[in-house]
Amino acid sequence: MPAIQLTPAQRKVHRAEAHHLDPIVMIGGDGLTSAVKKEADAALKAHGLIKVRVFSDDRAAREAILQTLADDLDAAPIQHIGKLLVLWRPMPEKERVLDEDRMPGPRDVKVIKYSKRGGQRPEIKTLRVLGNQRLTSGGNIKRAKPRKPLSDKKRRQAD
Repeated sequence: MPAIQLTPAQRKVHRAEAHHLDPIVMIGGDGLTSAVKKEADAALKAHGLIKVRVFSDDRAAREAILQTLADDLDAAPIQHIGKLLVLWRPMPEKERVLDEDRMPGPRDVKVIKYSKRGGQRPEIKTLRVLGNQRLTSGGNIKRAKPRKPLSDKKRRQAD
């Protein structure tokens, strides 16, 4: 009995999502080895939904492989059609490490420029603004100027 129980509607959604996937794990003549289980576990961690191809002609053996994989990897068996098996397991939350020294990356900004003529449509452009750039009120991108060092006179006034 697999650890994850799905409703038929959930299973149907996962079958539809798996339709365009290619098999990630291949099970050959040696059958279900520990290396195959390890690869299937890594693929489930990375993708959540995987297809497994079994090169065995015995349908009962393929069904047993599906149940064994589902039980050992705490996954839900989604589908067994022909020599393809589909498994699903929810993806674990990724830990995000915040780096305080990191600067913001590029961002895409939509700019709307209205026509000087009243009846024409406004022009919509998507601009990519890099970390060292800024967007002016007129919709232009300007590079940030490097700060000039303060003169001796201004430095003395600031103190």
